[in-house]
Amino acid sequence: MKTTPEHDSRMAQMTFASVYPHYITKVESKGRTKDELHQVIEWLTGFNLEKLQELIDQNATFEVFFQQAKIHPNADLIKGVICGYRIEEIDNPITRKVRYLDKLVDELAKGKKMEKILRKA
Repeated sequence: MKTTPEHDSRMAQMTFASVYPHYITKVESKGRTKDELHQVIEWLTGFNLEKLQELIDQNATFEVFFQQAKIHPNADLIKGVICGYRIEEIDNPITRKVRYLDKLVDELAKGKKMEKILRKA
């Protein structure tokens, strides 16, 4: 399923702060911790807790969020389907990065081992 320009625009303008509480709820309801969530976010983006809070306080859009991120070199190993979209087929870079994050949160909630989530050998 290909994304549409409208979908890509909506993803880019969504704020990280509006989605972050849902990530926390999702992982904690499955027995994972907020610290594990932060570890996953830091692996993907390079953001420590202080920078993450700054972006939340600024109500940064995903476009701004990912413009400031230093995406992990192994992020392209994140593959599969999330929300009906095959990640490796998403052309828009912001949408693809949002789906990377969604996929990592999903894997964490599903109980995957951290070394697998973080794409370690």
